[in-house]
Amino acid sequence: MIRNQLFPISALLVVAFAATVSAQQPGRPPTQPAPTPVPSAPATVAVPVSKMAVVYTDMFLDPKTGIARFNTVVTKLNGEFQKQKDDINQAQTRAQALETEINKLRGAPEGTPIDQRSLQAKMDQLDQLKKDTQRKAEDAQAAYNRRRQELFAPLQDDIGKALEAFAKARGINVIIDAAQVPLLYAADSIDITRAFITEFNSKNPATASASPTP
Repeated sequence: MIRNQLFPISALLVVAFAATVSAQQPGRPPTQPAPTPVPSAPATVAVPVSKMAVVYTDMFLDPKTGIARFNTVVTKLNGEFQKQKDDINQAQTRAQALETEINKLRGAPEGTPIDQRSLQAKMDQLDQLKKDTQRKAEDAQAAYNRRRQELFAPLQDDIGKALEAFAKARGINVIIDAAQVPLLYAADSIDITRAFITEFNSKNPATASASPTP
């Protein structure tokens, strides 16, 4: 998933208390001592206005309606590792064929002569092939993850900066990533996902290169 910035929301509750003192009628003696006056709190309190918005960052990855540059990066990444993927697939196919041969020899009708040395050789070959394939798959996955981080990090930074500029231009103070934070309810009117994707794609064509990682 992409790295998403989450702006925490602080709920602010302001309560104002106003104390009142009963007025005494002129010339009428009080029946009990008047209470000590209590200073009144301000009638109104200035509360910051918080304009919120919701974005679904998982929609950025949609190959058809998401951020176009993601497709470019994914295509480049997969292309770089296509050969390793093909080699691993071919090794897995050879292992399956060899396993089929072994099972066929083991399942031969009783009395059928079996070359035990040949069978053992095939079993040893299968075991080694599986180990080699597993190691290559793990190495390829580790290299893939490192390269993915290298390619996606600059794009993630660009998206983060663009999202911040998008919010400032529209007076948005808080953006919640609904793909990361469960929401009980959010009005459609505060969902900026589609508007942001459209603006980002218009300013950042799919062929544009991401800014270098600092």
